Amino acid sequence: MIKMIALYKQPKDKEKFDEHYFGTHAPITAKIPGLRKMEVTKITGTPMGGESEYYLLCEMYYDSYEAFKAAMKTSEAKASGKDLMSFAGDIVTLMVGEEVKND
Repeated sequence: MIKMIALYKQPKDKEKFDEHYFGTHAPITAKIPGLRKMEVTKITGTPMGGESEYYLLCEMYYDSYEAFKAAMKTSEAKASGKDLMSFAGDIVTLMVGEEVKND
């Protein structure tokens, strides 16, 4: 499986961020063809008990790199990217990774 990972730093206004992320952005992203699963994790702190520089992590799963590339060409993915840049372009880092089986 291939994952696209979105890692968000702490937003200036968490309430406004959450409202847009969960009310607008996540529903747009969930419509991307080929997206198998979307997991969102709210970062609650560091192992030492302090506040993390990161606020949210979203992992979006695709069957293969080819499926991911095809999905990124769709109008739904373009709408998600445009929305992302409109509200979190300055605090998000995007990565692509491949799940590794550790048997």
